[in-house]
Amino acid sequence: MPKAERTGLYPGTFDPITLGHIDIIQRAAKVVDRLVIGVAKNAGKGPLFDSKQRVKMVTREVESLRRKGIKNIEVMPFENLLMHFAREIGASVIIRGLRAASDFEYEIQMAAMNYRMNPKIETIFLTATEGTQFVSSRFVKEIARLGGNVKPFVSARIAGELAASFREKSARRKVSPEVRD
Repeated sequence: MPKAERTGLYPGTFDPITLGHIDIIQRAAKVVDRLVIGVAKNAGKGPLFDSKQRVKMVTREVESLRRKGIKNIEVMPFENLLMHFAREIGASVIIRGLRAASDFEYEIQMAAMNYRMNPKIETIFLTATEGTQFVSSRFVKEIARLGGNVKPFVSARIAGELAASFREKSARRKVSPEVRD
């Protein structure tokens, strides 16, 4: 009897994708046959980058992993309920990354709710490695917004996109209302 393919789903807003995310992706790809990176639209979080930009950024970062031989990763956007998306793609596992104890309380509640909605889909937690425990997209954006160096936390390509985005936003703010008409 052939073994069923195990599909894992690693969801997030990835605004932007960090080296911490990449670490979890690399490790999650080892425990499932197929790993789907679900890029949530989640406009309620007020993302810096729109959904299409984030999917593009994540896809480019995943391409660099493919060149390293990790070939079982796909990137897909979603805007519906996580458990509905998981069912649509045939996921049997939700992958969540934990950076610190403060993440655990929220994540365990989310896992319990997801289990109530669909007990056939398990949640597994991967802890951040030592060098990525403190990295969060929110802190990376704040550092970039204030002109700091984000290269220790994101790829060079993402650092460039952050810098360009904040330069563009700054330039738009400097234009007077009369000029904008």
